[in-house]
Amino acid sequence: MTEYQTLRVTTGDDRVVVELHRPAQRNAINAAMVADLHAVCALIEVEPRILVLTGAGTDFAAGADIAELRGRGRDEALAGINRTVFDRIAALPLPTIAAVEGNALGGGAELAYACDLRVAGACARFGNPEPGLGIMAAAGASYRLTDLVGKSVAKQVILGGRILDSAAALRCGLVADVVADGEALSTASALADRITRQAPLALRLSKAVLDAESAHPLIDDIAQAVLFESTDKSDRMTRFLERKTT
Repeated sequence: MTEYQTLRVTTGDDRVVVELHRPAQRNAINAAMVADLHAVCALIEVEPRILVLTGAGTDFAAGADIAELRGRGRDEALAGINRTVFDRIAALPLPTIAAVEGNALGGGAELAYACDLRVAGACARFGNPEPGLGIMAAAGASYRLTDLVGKSVAKQVILGGRILDSAAALRCGLVADVVADGEALSTASALADRITRQAPLALRLSKAVLDAESAHPLIDDIAQAVLFESTDKSDRMTRFLERKTT
């Protein structure tokens, strides 16, 4: 069994639920948490399952660990310490869901952006205040937030210091749903339940095609060709047709 210093990890047959667990530090992302998240990714890469991320206490993650960041220099920046693990989460084969309560700021916001889907509690807040600390949001916000909400809103957040509350996040499509405080994780779990009823291979290929970086009609056709030959496709369509005739 893997020992995690900063996470509480629950593994099931169809999902892995990860709680960021540094509540006294508002779940600030430090080097130990980065290492733990890499370990979770390795687990899921070997046995693909849905990932659900949440935070202990009142916040999802209020940022990166500033004490650690202050000591980092050029070499650490070029290593992309936080970006690398967030990219790895984004590349996991099956859907990932962030259940966000309270603050998701700085690196915490970038971790949420790396997930495929986000569910927010009513008091959730998203923002990237890094320029106020003399640095930039360099762990994925510049490209992921733009993809999620468009360049104008991304500039408002990153350049203008705008904090998106849950209502604004819902309006701009950053989150799939806003629920009462304390219910983000149960709602994310229900969403995971719905996802697990779909065909795993179809989910994997659909995610890969959606994340492709350019127009990809041929990739779509190839992925569909693989699915058309799967027994899961045949079985599911047979069950559908049999229900229609009864």
